[in-house]
Amino acid sequence: MAQDAAPLVLVVDDEPAQLALLSYNLKAAGFRVSTAKDGEEAVLAVAEQGPDIVLLDWMLPRLSGLEACRQIKASPQGREAAVIMVSARSEESDRVRGLDTGADDYIVKPYSVAEVIARVRANLRRLRPIAAGQVLEMGDIQLDPVAHRVTRAGENLHLGPTEFRLLAALIERPGKVWTREALLDRVWGRDIYIDTRTVDVHVGRLRKVLCASGREDPIRTVRGAGYAMG
Repeated sequence: MAQDAAPLVLVVDDEPAQLALLSYNLKAAGFRVSTAKDGEEAVLAVAEQGPDIVLLDWMLPRLSGLEACRQIKASPQGREAAVIMVSARSEESDRVRGLDTGADDYIVKPYSVAEVIARVRANLRRLRPIAAGQVLEMGDIQLDPVAHRVTRAGENLHLGPTEFRLLAALIERPGKVWTREALLDRVWGRDIYIDTRTVDVHVGRLRKVLCASGREDPIRTVRGAGYAMG
C-alpha cells in the first residue's frame, strides 16, 4: 500500500447488516474498507491486500475468528496489521483468550460505531503514526506528513514524492530492516510491478539529500536483507 493512501481496514463478519454498517461509517471516517464473510476469506484477504487494521468477529463460519487470528498473525502481511477481535463474549477469560491468540485489541458486542472507530484510530496511531498524521523525529530529522515537509537540523529538505514516502516508511519503524520487496509494497503499492533495483535508485536519491553538506548517513544498508534507519 502506498504510504500516502488512506489506511485500509478489513472488516470480517458473517452478518451482512454489520458489514454494511461498519463499512459505511469507516469510509465516512476516511478509511478504505474491504470485507470478508468468513475466517478463510479473511486470511486470504490479508495475504492479498495487506490491510492496516483487521476488525475480526469471533464467531465465523468455516474458520473461527480465533483460528483466523492465529493464521493472520503467522503471515508476513498479518504481522504488520493490527487485529481487533470483536465478540459478544465479555468474560475476562474470553478477552485473555482472544489476546493470547495474537489479537491487538478486543471489543465487546454490543458496541457503538464511535467506539469502533476510536479503537481503529488508536491502533493506527501505534501501528502507523504517519497515517495518523503524527510528526516523526529521528535524531535531527523531522518528518511532518500533514505539511508534507522534511527538515534536518532545522533546514528544509526538498524530496520528491517517492523519496518522501520512502523516508516515511523507514522513519516510522526505526530499527526495522525492510526488504526491497516490502518497500516496494509499502511505497509503490502492492499492484505495481517494477524491478526491486528501483528501490536502490531511490534510496540513493534520498541519501544524497539527507547527507548534503557532509551530514551523517542515517540509512543502514543491511547486506543481503535491505535497508533500515537507526
